[in-house]
Amino acid sequence: MKPADSSGATGVRVEIDDVQSGALRPRPVPYEGKFIFLRVDDRHAGRALLRRLLPVTSGGLPDADRSGEAWVAVAFTYQGLRALGVPQESLDSFPQAFRAGMAARAELIGDVGESAPAHWEAPFGTGDVHIALSALSSDAAQLDRELKRARVAYEDTPGVQVIWQQEVRQLPTGRTTFGFRDGISHPNIEGVGLPGSNPQEAPIKAGEFILGYPDETGSLPPMPEPEVLGRNGTYAAVRKIHTNVAAWRRYLRANSSSAEEEARLAAKMVGRWPSGAPLTLTPEHDDPELAADPQRVNNFLYRENDDRGYRCPASAHIRRTNPRDSTIIGDARMHRLIRRGTTYGPPLPEGVLEDDGADRGLVGVFLGAHLERQFEFIKAEWVNDGNFIGYPGEQDPVAGHHGGTGTVTIPEKPVRRRLQNLPSFVVTRGGEYCFVPGLRALRWLAELEG
Repeated sequence: MKPADSSGATGVRVEIDDVQSGALRPRPVPYEGKFIFLRVDDRHAGRALLRRLLPVTSGGLPDADRSGEAWVAVAFTYQGLRALGVPQESLDSFPQAFRAGMAARAELIGDVGESAPAHWEAPFGTGDVHIALSALSSDAAQLDRELKRARVAYEDTPGVQVIWQQEVRQLPTGRTTFGFRDGISHPNIEGVGLPGSNPQEAPIKAGEFILGYPDETGSLPPMPEPEVLGRNGTYAAVRKIHTNVAAWRRYLRANSSSAEEEARLAAKMVGRWPSGAPLTLTPEHDDPELAADPQRVNNFLYRENDDRGYRCPASAHIRRTNPRDSTIIGDARMHRLIRRGTTYGPPLPEGVLEDDGADRGLVGVFLGAHLERQFEFIKAEWVNDGNFIGYPGEQDPVAGHHGGTGTVTIPEKPVRRRLQNLPSFVVTRGGEYCFVPGLRALRWLAELEG
């Protein structure tokens, strides 16, 4: 196994070629992709499928020439591991949140009201999702070739059924359905050899993202047994999120007196301008040139550059989900995630304020070694609870569940601005907790007996 170049004083060497490419590689730009969910009706068929998928599943980091690259990732729900016949002793060694599944944790993470599991799109939350395949590429033709190889694997395996598929792609604008560039930030992970996006971020311990290595506490993260199953694996929270773009535009219009003020209000709620330029560095206007510079677009901290939130409000979406050095309860480094947002559905035409009935939004994948301390903590404490920013009762203005009664505070001089009656701009259509094993673990699962 080829170790990646190490960084940091501990000299941690991550077995990068054993880590699935889908776990650590930043999403390509532009991108085409597909998510496929499978149900395993026969454990022997499921294992046969894994043997066919092994040659399709890649590990490691991208080559210097990234043109035309594509990769397939394989992940499992707890029910999927059971369906494959993983021994009960091993199943019991997984963390409780993973064993329960995302639907059972819905209230904790704020999936309530119209986002509650009772309204989720099938098969999310039903227990039928066993294997999750994902494929991404910067090139549509290369993606088709990789998907064809994967399709041959599962179509030639009786006893395994495709139960859900979702195509994703970057919109022609290069932005999300809300009109903002995303996929900008990636953590600096010790021992991986892949630079982070923020030059001011010290390398984060590999164990925050990959099992089998020390995390920020100095200890090994809890790992499923046997070691061959857990090592070099990670967890993924997979979410399908519908975006109510018309409601977003109407709310901005109703609370602004000009197009310029409308754009500024949207940026205050997101924390970046549409180009991706951060308010912390350019608070008064968008700066596409800054946004296009990878050395500058993420080169900022909050406490040092904007402690009071006059540039980027503490309530802004990107500040809540990654507060960097902000004054908060806890250590932000212990709640970092690898985020993979991908867009589905058609864009709502520019300027349209009424919903056209189309399903659009994002399929998000949030990766880390600690489901409870990372994904669930961020959702429960930072997205849905305002206490850490000093405004009890407020939620993330973009990602929170507001139901028409939400509030957001924007620090301004001489008097702060407080917006009322926020509707919910996003609705959860479903989600699953998945385990993304290393390649050796994938082979171990494929060779299970009994």
